[in-house]
Amino acid sequence: MTVVVNPVSGIGRQKKIEKLLRENLNHDLFDYEVIYTEYIHHGTLLAKDAADRGRDIVVAVGGDGSVNDVIAGIKDSPVRLGIIPCGSGNGLARCLGLPLTPAFAIRVLNQMKEESIDTIVLNDKYIIASIAGVGFDAYVARLMRSAKTRGFPAYVSLMMREYAAYECKDYRFYLDGSEQPMLRNAWFISFANSNQFGYAAAIAPKAKLDDGLIDVSVVDKVPLEHLPVSVPLLYANHIELSQHVEIFKARDIVVEGNVDKWVNIDGEGENVGRDLHFVNYHKSLNILARDKSIPLIIREHKLPEWVRMKK
Repeated sequence: MTVVVNPVSGIGRQKKIEKLLRENLNHDLFDYEVIYTEYIHHGTLLAKDAADRGRDIVVAVGGDGSVNDVIAGIKDSPVRLGIIPCGSGNGLARCLGLPLTPAFAIRVLNQMKEESIDTIVLNDKYIIASIAGVGFDAYVARLMRSAKTRGFPAYVSLMMREYAAYECKDYRFYLDGSEQPMLRNAWFISFANSNQFGYAAAIAPKAKLDDGLIDVSVVDKVPLEHLPVSVPLLYANHIELSQHVEIFKARDIVVEGNVDKWVNIDGEGENVGRDLHFVNYHKSLNILARDKSIPLIIREHKLPEWVRMKK
């Protein structure tokens, strides 16, 4: 097992990872190494090297961007992905039902429960495990690349600062090879494999990680007076009830009109271009998932002193 750690991810929960691995990992099951990334997308090279060296599991320690880097390194290989969520949003980990406490996430690895999930490939180059987005979503992700602080408060502050100025854009969709386009004017559009952005905000409530489909959420610019209704729906897993949201599904999606050229890919902004092609690859990624029938906390039952003495 190779553990790839992003030392600057999220809010710093990864800083004690080696100690947590010593205390919580089943050392009878795993021979492991810990490697730290040193620059953006370094995790992809480290994960690929681990796969090339015959490691059967690569564990990503960080947020959705760090997980994405590792997935890009192990794609097209039989290597299984493990996740110890230490980012701020942790969208994929939340969708998988993984504990957000690193010690408990390590204990999930001990269960050795294997599953296969879908991935989305963009323009035959970029891999998406959780969610991608264009429009305001991608604009904020681009600005976050240079932000001095990470985490939910920084993200919300940036959104509120830029909210009023960002205008809706026109997009053209072609679904599953259709020659008939769908035209939409949208503030942002999400292309979801998992059900959420992160932070427990579900932008695609019905999305499933293994259904072979991409959930597309087209979002209008919500008037300020409607935010008190729309935001709770986002966190209640019912954003589809909002009049400002339209959701549809497809396996293969071509999008024209991405004038900003940026795409939010698993929480990280990337300059991809105006024309986009998303394809779902069904059950293309092997992961270590959680077996909820097995407890992660085992309390040791200690007999009272008088009972032990009697024995």
